Amino acid sequence: MKNFKETANFIWSIADLLRGDYKQSDYGKVVLPLTVLRRLDCVLEKSKEEVLTKYEQVKTMNVQNVDPLLNKVSGYKFHNRSPYTFDKLIADPENIAANLRNYINGFSEDAREIIEQFEFDNQITKMDDNNLLFMIVKRFQEVDLHPDKVSSMEMGYLFEELIRKFAEISNETAGEHFTPREVIRLMIDLLFLNDREILTKKGIVKTIYDCCAGTGGMLSVAEEYLNELNPDARLEVFGQELNPESYAICKSDMIIKGQSAANIKKGNSISEDKLPGEHFDYLITNPPFGVKWQKIEKSVKAEHESKGHGGRFGAGLPSVSDGSFLFLMHLMSKMKPVSEGGSRLAIVFNGSPLFSGSPSTTKNESSIRQWIIENDMLEAVVALPNQLFYNTGISTYIWIISNHKPDYRKGKVQLINAVDFSKKMSKSLGDKRNELSADHIKEITKLYGEFTTSDYCKIFDNTDFGYAKVTVERPERDKNGKPKLDKNGKPKADSSLRDTENIPLKEDIQTYMKREVLPHVPDAYVDETKTKVGYEINFTKYFYQYKPLRSLADIRADIFALETETMGLIKEVIE
Repeated sequence: MKNFKETANFIWSIADLLRGDYKQSDYGKVVLPLTVLRRLDCVLEKSKEEVLTKYEQVKTMNVQNVDPLLNKVSGYKFHNRSPYTFDKLIADPENIAANLRNYINGFSEDAREIIEQFEFDNQITKMDDNNLLFMIVKRFQEVDLHPDKVSSMEMGYLFEELIRKFAEISNETAGEHFTPREVIRLMIDLLFLNDREILTKKGIVKTIYDCCAGTGGMLSVAEEYLNELNPDARLEVFGQELNPESYAICKSDMIIKGQSAANIKKGNSISEDKLPGEHFDYLITNPPFGVKWQKIEKSVKAEHESKGHGGRFGAGLPSVSDGSFLFLMHLMSKMKPVSEGGSRLAIVFNGSPLFSGSPSTTKNESSIRQWIIENDMLEAVVALPNQLFYNTGISTYIWIISNHKPDYRKGKVQLINAVDFSKKMSKSLGDKRNELSADHIKEITKLYGEFTTSDYCKIFDNTDFGYAKVTVERPERDKNGKPKLDKNGKPKADSSLRDTENIPLKEDIQTYMKREVLPHVPDAYVDETKTKVGYEINFTKYFYQYKPLRSLADIRADIFALETETMGLIKEVIE
């Protein structure tokens, strides 16, 4: 990976030329689009003259759309038919702005749309006005970003490194843009593990979708994995991304790799699903953690209320303060039916989707968990080490969802505690201080594949996570202590003494009452009309390890030692 780091540092050094004329937080507006442009330029370098020759030929013919013809000559799903390259741009310093615009306009539609996302034309004007344009383009011309020098994988890392640096200097959150590659690799390994037999078939074609695609890291790693596993297989990638720069980077990477750029859509996948009615073999994402969704609340609630399970959000709506579950339900709506082979899904969450919400009259997080688990679609949850992500040190979990579990997994949920499977990084990157090694990934994937109870792996029945939330009433009493009765002759409940109990679904409610409640309050009873079912996954409880308390003698010895040390220090100060 030395290549990409050196290149990233060189490109980063170009940003220094903008100092004074640009705010640091705006450096990315120049550096990112020019990095994309230079990459496209290097990719098209070999076929450039042939494309220009062909363009001169077809200009004389009555061809409505020349793009497919010129794409064929370029060998990619895009081309540039302007006379310019970066070499030719710097050969004419006096006309750099006009020529650069001509060059950008010479790209075929898909590639041109990528550059437009950066709103780069404004920066051309600004740099030209400040006599920076030629100098900056000249420095980019010195960077060789040809795929022979910088692989597609390294290019992904390079963009992520640049975005992370820009996010750091402008105090933005880089985590909105990407997920550490080792976490993606683990997700892909878990996602594909049980399908290795299918994926090694000759000529197999599968689809994968990421609804928060970012710069395309997850889709790229999935494609690379399948290529390693079976060079004859093809993975068609689909994605949607809200951030215009990330969308442009993702799309540029896809067209260079020969994927259909039209499969990458721009927009908020929750409020404006750009791939309606589409279904995919695999689904993967790292949605933003704890993001409020008030802006789209109206359309989401309307879909929930009018379409129910015919829409995406029939199972319930999470709290407006955290939209994580919306992304999961959106992805689940795009799973293939079992009759077509079914689908598997991997998503990264923080801890709150495991337990937030409780049974109530409105459908919330608890009812979403209930729907997933009772439909036997939760396959596994993996607890990851802390401080793996660039923008947060909090606990994170991978959920694996499937609508076609193998027989031995049916009715079961596997929990894997991988919090200790990490190594310290030599240098922190934002909040990221730990990383997963290749061995850690292999070990976690093995635990998942073996499906055997151990210190790090527990296997539960679906119903183990369910509980009945029962309302325990006690009678209202008159001044003589006698229970008051209603018109039907039943005891009137005293609302001031009302309580609730969460009773595991596997336990009989009356047996629980006799053991846990009645010995303390003999007149208590359950109002069965108010009983509701909830689900939660208390990860910490299942992997809790008791640590014996230190003895009083040890604690006392420590205190005396500290007192002696303190007295010694005070004595030194006084004397």
